[in-house]
Amino acid sequence: MSDPLTLRADAETLAAPFPRLLAAAEQLASTVLLGDHGRRRAGTGDDFWQYRPAQVGDAARMIDWRRSAMADTEFVREREWQIAQSVILWVDHAASMQFTSHAVTKADRAKLLALAISILLLRGGERVGLTGFSLPPRAGEHQIERLAVAFSLPDDSADFGEPEARGMLPHSRALFVSDFMGDPAPVEAALQKAADRNVGGALLMVLDPEEEAFPYDGRTIFESMGGGVLHETLKAGELKDRYLDRLAARKDLLQGWARAAGWQFHVHHTDQSAQPALLWLYGAMERH
Repeated sequence: MSDPLTLRADAETLAAPFPRLLAAAEQLASTVLLGDHGRRRAGTGDDFWQYRPAQVGDAARMIDWRRSAMADTEFVREREWQIAQSVILWVDHAASMQFTSHAVTKADRAKLLALAISILLLRGGERVGLTGFSLPPRAGEHQIERLAVAFSLPDDSADFGEPEARGMLPHSRALFVSDFMGDPAPVEAALQKAADRNVGGALLMVLDPEEEAFPYDGRTIFESMGGGVLHETLKAGELKDRYLDRLAARKDLLQGWARAAGWQFHVHHTDQSAQPALLWLYGAMERH
């Protein structure tokens, strides 16, 4: 059994970012004027859409017991309006997101923007959740707290993140927030899966200003945040043009994939105000 004092200290350390993140996201969301948001339109309502396997977090009242009795698992009956008003988020938690050349890490800004847009969507009547099956889309104020807790959990130890494409509901919307500095193939695969399911959405690329400017010269050691990649050079300045060309090519690649899938693409830098990025996200979610 763990020592109670140690357990409490560990719990307080884990929970410490939660209220700060929630307060910051609430403040950021308040800067956006809320209008009529959501998909509450004539013609969509209680029409049956699909059965899906029950997920962790689904309330017992959502389970269709008659359908579940025909199989070895429990099923939830979803209706058209629930699908149309669902937004699924993937926020990169990999080690690369911890990089910063100033006060704000990419991870902090990504979580702030993801939670702020979630607040706007939820208060506009949408259902918001995470990709995968840990936190399925739900409506209501309590979902804001669940998302804040999820975003405050320890980050992944992998160098670079890969989009989690499971759990995307057909005809819903999705948002991926990352630096997209790793292998691009999983991003392409996730977007193809989204397109196959008629899922619209947005890619938000979050970068540190030094990742755009490459202000390095002379002897420099480049090491990934997770320690998996290491490169030492005596002439860093000679790498600048090649690096910037590859970064521009990566942006063009993501833009092209997004366009082909019917998604939006945007780049945000952590030394900029978060408000314009949130306004862009709000508009991108409205367009789908």
